[in-house]
Amino acid sequence: MSRYGLLAYGSSLDSVGPMAHTVEDAARVLQVIAGHDPLDATSRPEAVPDYVGAVRGAGESLKGLRVGIPAEYFVEGMQPEVEASVRAALRHLESLGAELVEISLPHTRYGLPVYYLLATSEASSNLARYDGVRFGLHVEKGDMWQNYRATRGQGFGAEVKRRIMLGTYALSAGYYDAFYGKASQVRTLIKRDFDEAFQKVDVIAAATSPTTAFKIGENTEDPLSMYLADVLTITLNLAGVCGLNVPCGYDSGGLPIGLQLIGAPLGESEVLRVGQVYQQTTEWLARTPAL
Repeated sequence: MSRYGLLAYGSSLDSVGPMAHTVEDAARVLQVIAGHDPLDATSRPEAVPDYVGAVRGAGESLKGLRVGIPAEYFVEGMQPEVEASVRAALRHLESLGAELVEISLPHTRYGLPVYYLLATSEASSNLARYDGVRFGLHVEKGDMWQNYRATRGQGFGAEVKRRIMLGTYALSAGYYDAFYGKASQVRTLIKRDFDEAFQKVDVIAAATSPTTAFKIGENTEDPLSMYLADVLTITLNLAGVCGLNVPCGYDSGGLPIGLQLIGAPLGESEVLRVGQVYQQTTEWLARTPAL
């Protein structure tokens, strides 16, 4: 999917994906937006598969499907209701004919620091262009340097400034090899974990987040807690694999719980097919949060 027109954050991580009410709706949107774009130098010249056909022909059986269950994705501190719902979803996939296969993604524990080193470094570089001269907001405060400081001071929020500072530090002289360089090497190991896993299984299933949603602003003063919510999804961006989130339950407060289905690179058709079968054979789509 083309990234032309997006505001760049982490260039080696940024990706586009649809949000939709049903798996078929997601497939229909994906069918339209996928494909090579000559305006995006990173756009792959691949033929677009028939995503809608994969979903509509999914049926209600997963016989022969090998589903990988990574032990590392059932993390310490996971909300009990989340784990219970995801394990129930895995049993349901098994009841539809899928074979559950225990796998290991051993470098998962490095995913969070690797992601935030790479993402903040790339953000620091990408967001340098928003200086009040060439792009975006301009705040007039005097000379060039005063304008520059005022524009970036007012135009970026606290979290964006935090990430720019972290990235600038990681890229600075004397720290580049120790931080950004080392993180890039570990990223290769994370990708290798997924490559090896997909030689044994067709898709990987896990929770989307270790907890249900926290309230807006709840973790503003504790950014690390906020970052930890990404621990189960950021490795997908690092490895260049695809993923689909489908609802698989609710917690006692009525908040939805997500099941994450992960596919190999360019494996969207299979992930959508599995998501469609799960959605058609469960009741979660018909339920609404009791908030």
